Order: sequence, then C-alpha cells, then structure tokens
Amino acid sequence: MEFIKALNQTFATGKTQSLTWRREQLTALKNLLEENEQAIYQALEQDLSKCTFEAYMAEYAFVLSDINLFIKKLTQWAKPRRMATPLLALPGSSKLRPEPLGLVLIIGAWNYPIQLTLSPMIAAIAAGNTVVLKPSELAEKTSNLLAQLIPQYLDNSAIAVYEGGVDNTTALLKQRFDHIFYTGGKNVGKIVLRAASEHLTPVTLELGGKSPCIVDDDCDLKVTADRIIWGKFLNAGQTCVAPDYILVSRKQREPLILALQQALIKQYGPQPQLSDDYGRIINTQHVERLISYLDGQGDNIVCGGQSEIAEKYIAPTLVLNPALDSPIMQNEIFGPLLPIIEVENMQAAIAFIKAREKPLALYLFSKNRQLIKELSEKTSAGTLCVNDAVIFMINHHQPFGGVGESGLGAYHCQ
Repeated sequence: MEFIKALNQTFATGKTQSLTWRREQLTALKNLLEENEQAIYQALEQDLSKCTFEAYMAEYAFVLSDINLFIKKLTQWAKPRRMATPLLALPGSSKLRPEPLGLVLIIGAWNYPIQLTLSPMIAAIAAGNTVVLKPSELAEKTSNLLAQLIPQYLDNSAIAVYEGGVDNTTALLKQRFDHIFYTGGKNVGKIVLRAASEHLTPVTLELGGKSPCIVDDDCDLKVTADRIIWGKFLNAGQTCVAPDYILVSRKQREPLILALQQALIKQYGPQPQLSDDYGRIINTQHVERLISYLDGQGDNIVCGGQSEIAEKYIAPTLVLNPALDSPIMQNEIFGPLLPIIEVENMQAAIAFIKAREKPLALYLFSKNRQLIKELSEKTSAGTLCVNDAVIFMINHHQPFGGVGESGLGAYHCQ
C-alpha cells in the first residue's frame, strides 16, 4: 500500500513532532466539526436515526470537548518531566520525554461513528503521530462524510482515511503499524490482536461485553429507573457501556419493573416507534439477531417485544428471568433488550458477576456505603459507576478501557 509508505516517510521527516503542526491539525479538525455540524447530524440520522440532541451530546460535543482539552493541555503534556535520580548516579539527571510512536491505525466503530473514530485520532495527532483512519463501513453515510471532509481540512501527507469492508480491513492489518486502536466486538478484537502480534505492534482494544447493573433494595427507585432507561436505550441500546442486564432482589423486582415502564413512557412516550428521540438498529442483520434473542421468551417479555425489520425498529423491551444459557444472556446484547434477573440478595448478585467475564462497565444503584465498598473490592471491571449510567464517559480526567475480555489498554489517559 503506497499511502502507508508515504505516511511513514512523512513521520521520518519529523514534521509531526512539531507542537505547532499538532496544534494546527487539532484546530483544523475543530474547524471541520464547526463548519459541517449539520452535515454530521444528517449523516448520523441517516445511519442510526439519531436525533439532533443525541448526536450533539454523544458525538459532536464529545469530540469538540476532546479537541479543546488537547489544545489547552498540549504543551504541558508534551513537555519532558524531571525524574528522580539514584544517589549512585549523581551528578547525573533523569528525564521522561514523551515521544510519538509513529504510524497509528485507528479502526472506528459504527455505533458512535464520529466519537469512536475521531476521539482516538485526536489523541494520536496530539501525540505527534501519523494516522490511518478506518471508519466503519456499516455507518456508511458517516464514513463517506469523514472520507470527504478530512482530506479537505487535515494534512494529507500525515493523515489518511481508508474506507471499505472486511477485505479492506484485513489488507490493512497485514501492514506494519506502530500502534493499533480498535473499538468493536471481542471476536474481531482477537483478529486485530493476532495481526498485531506479527509485528509486535502495541494495541488498544475497547471491546465491550455484558455490563451488569445491580439495583439494591436501598435506592431511590424513580431516579434509578430514569437513569437506567436513559443509559440503556440511548442509541437504541447500541452502546458498549450500556447496562446489559439488571440484577435485583425478589422484593424489589416488581416495583423496579413498574418504575422502568413509567420511565420508558416519560422518555419515549407510549409509542416509542413514533418518538423522534428513539433511534434505530444499524442494519437488518442486527435487527434479526436481536429478534432471535427473544425467541422462546414468551411470557418473560413484560414490556415491549415489537419489531419491524423494514424500519430497523425494535421496541424497548424488558425480559424477566430469561434462562441463563439462552442467547440473550450468553451474548453482548447491543440493542434495546434489557433482561431483569432475580437474585436472592446482593451477595448473590456479586457472586453472579464474579462468575462471569470482567465487564467494561459495572453499575450499582444503592445508598448502602458498605455494599458500594464491597462491590468495588470484590469485583473487577473497566469502570464501576454508582447511582448513574454511562455518564462517566464524559470524564476526561479518568482513563477509559476494559479489563480481561472487555478490553486491553485505555484512552482518555493523561
């Protein structure tokens, strides 16, 4: 691939190490966003039926905030730092000097095709790297828009957009990179890691998984329901850190279901299909996958369950006590289906989580400080979020990444 060779040659010149160059590229990317805001909203609406508010909050403003932060902190973060020197090495001195890795491949995701593609690129540019950006082909309109706009605003000798499907990505992964950043499912994550190992290339893998949500008897039920519904059905459930299933006691089960149903009506109305705020599934293949998870659930479906393949619509759906070996409990759902699992007590909930793979996010709604402490000490997850859902993603001061099967490495690190 000739463009790979050209990007490596650009890096070898030292051009991208200049703080002036980095700042110019970040400013140019900011201009791209601000001058094409409506076009971005339109592409996101066409790909995922995202309403303008959701597109602004979770994509546009998120990335703009990242850019502003990196521009503000660039000089500070790039500055060499003095390190302690052992007595035996005196009068020598030690410094830690941040330096770019080289050529970075960023493989974006379709569920947040602006945020999860541009946010890693911002960090790569700020660190002084050259970049190959591979948007997801499933979010076709957004991918096309990025491929059209980025060459108009950014340095083409250092930053390239490469579109295409599986074959194109496979071809890219045969090339040698200095870092690979991938957001997506664990099966493709294994392919990326395997390809990277051929060149001993470091990777950041943000993989998701099944993120549990514990609802304690001791919680503000109305606030809990509102926040779970918002976090789960944002982007029609197609969010890597969305609550994947709920663990609740028998005592709290029915009050919680009622509160969740009320929160659904409050946020999306009695007919979510008609709501401007409720998105759609990315394509018919994923609609059919999600519908298959409801096969055999029958009376377990306590709310929702309706679907319309042609419209790529699945209603917000609550499923009570599905079999633990059923597909809905064995796979990351990544859609608007929310299982509710009854457990004997909170100790059983903790045991349930510990018996499974480590999640990207773990949620607890409780006022019990001892339970909060116990959950943080006895479980492992990429992030533990207490009494809220998803909102931790806006914290730029906290690293974001998974552990075990939910990911490798982190970003938003300082």
